[in-house]
Amino acid sequence: MNDTLRQRAGRLPAAASALALAGLAALAPVASRAADPLLTSWLTNYSGQYARVYTNDTARTNHLSATTWSNGSETQALPAYSGISEIDYSANWVYVRSSGLATHIMGPWYNDAAHTVTFPNLPVNQYATWRFPRTPTAATTTNLTGLGVIGYFADGVAMYDCRDAFYWNGSTDTQGTGSWNRDAWVNEGMTFDPGFAHQQNTGSHHYHANPVALRYQLGDNVLYDAAAQSYSENTNNPSPKHSPILGWAGDGYPVYGPYGYANATNANSGVRRILTGFVRRNGQAGTTNLTTAGRNTIPLWAARFYGSSVNQTGPAVSSTYPLGRYIEDNDFLGDLTNSATGQPYQMGVDYDLDTNNGRFCMTPEYPNGTYAYFVTIDATGTPVFPYNVGRALHGNVTGGSVTTITETVTTNFVGAANLPLRLGAPRVANAEVTLAWSAVEGGTYRVLSATNLSNWTTNATAVAAVGNTGTYTGPAAGGAAFFRVALASLASYDTGSTGTGGGTGGGGGITSVSPTSAHRGSTITLTINFSANATPPPPPQNAPINSVTVGALTGTGSVHLSQTQVTTTLTIPSGAAQGPQTVTVVFPGPPTNPTQTVSFTLANGFTIN
Repeated sequence: MNDTLRQRAGRLPAAASALALAGLAALAPVASRAADPLLTSWLTNYSGQYARVYTNDTARTNHLSATTWSNGSETQALPAYSGISEIDYSANWVYVRSSGLATHIMGPWYNDAAHTVTFPNLPVNQYATWRFPRTPTAATTTNLTGLGVIGYFADGVAMYDCRDAFYWNGSTDTQGTGSWNRDAWVNEGMTFDPGFAHQQNTGSHHYHANPVALRYQLGDNVLYDAAAQSYSENTNNPSPKHSPILGWAGDGYPVYGPYGYANATNANSGVRRILTGFVRRNGQAGTTNLTTAGRNTIPLWAARFYGSSVNQTGPAVSSTYPLGRYIEDNDFLGDLTNSATGQPYQMGVDYDLDTNNGRFCMTPEYPNGTYAYFVTIDATGTPVFPYNVGRALHGNVTGGSVTTITETVTTNFVGAANLPLRLGAPRVANAEVTLAWSAVEGGTYRVLSATNLSNWTTNATAVAAVGNTGTYTGPAAGGAAFFRVALASLASYDTGSTGTGGGTGGGGGITSVSPTSAHRGSTITLTINFSANATPPPPPQNAPINSVTVGALTGTGSVHLSQTQVTTTLTIPSGAAQGPQTVTVVFPGPPTNPTQTVSFTLANGFTIN
């Protein structure tokens, strides 16, 4: 039996019971994953499914989501797969690829609470690759968060900090960073969709606060109203579970949901909502009342972060500049005196989290303890400052965006268009067999059966995937039979234009191949064309070629005709796996580091008939 990445077979006794069938569901082993939470906490259940948006309230009410969209500025011309598409790792790093598009339906977005003014930005595929350190280290100096991406959530959506990229410059609010920085939730919350996300003008979809739709997908104490298509905190749950890991900051420390152990170092202490250490500067809890005293000084935590010599004066509190408009309108309890005791408020007693919005604690994934950030909400589920992470990160920010992977890595997960096909247990009822398998949206599948693994009969030729699932029901054979499912075709989708370093595969850069298909038993000359704008670009003409592969087959006599074209001779055995195949060309690295391979790929670029 040919047991390739895109073909799985299950032997089906025609009259077997469900119990007997269950033991015969999968003949191919599934690769085991390392037990590192940085590898296993990513939400991959929806990989292989298109990203979708509601473009307006009418579309949302009628459940009419779109897989392509445009506002004339941000355009998603072809469907893009949602969320995580690949996870690779080395001894020191984990690399995560993502479209940056959520796994739940995104949108709609408006610029006002009444939903009369459309928000101007739409999300688009970001083709993002981010690396995270597997062994994070605590910083000895302040690591302020930057504007833009500071990490990624488990669904592959970007993590932004608590600001909205505007600050008080002494006379007005303007773009940039200063000593009085606008709070994103307070000033932009009306532009967030029901999942509490939006995007800036390059289409980077992101969360500033409480990613509530993601939390629902991960089972983190959130309710979903299917009729209203809205999310809410399950405030009537007396025994919430410990929150799951929702994402990872660029320093390599995890971000948990709002619920953790009551005692940070005692897993038997019960689970409750974790409390921020920040309070509004309204005269309560020992704070200065900015409404009466004015914004004449930034809080102590900000002075420590920014330096005490920065401009301290902000605008007077008014209807135009209300209290809470700026993140510096919040004090940290650890800097204040508790009037009941005459002593400073105590972390672990009066509040749970430090100025970075984290703490050292035990968690289900880290029974021996780790530093971790927590999403902060009030008792109703409303986000409270500083939301996901504080204005500075706890660790050294050694991770970040990368365009190439410059080391040898192991692939832990592959999804999107390259999602492995896994066939579930066949079921028989009323002389019919039902098959179900993990599918790629946009794909159509062939179903074949045989009694001897040699002579296969086609049962169906174009079974369309529904989301990321494929199903087939047909007559059961008279005796014992094998069934096989194979991808037959895949609709065009947004692949991006970047190449992939480090030999990881699946990164793009190949624009086309010719011919696009051939029969088993034939020998052809295959021409492969590259994008000159790939990152990194293809090497110059006559540069050596490490290998050219088409699925499991290896080309011979490969010639580098020009920077953007390679030819190879491909011999297709009579027993080769049929169906679409990924084309991969691997070049050696630059002369300074020739062992660093650079790969260019085109998923489903060639079909064996």
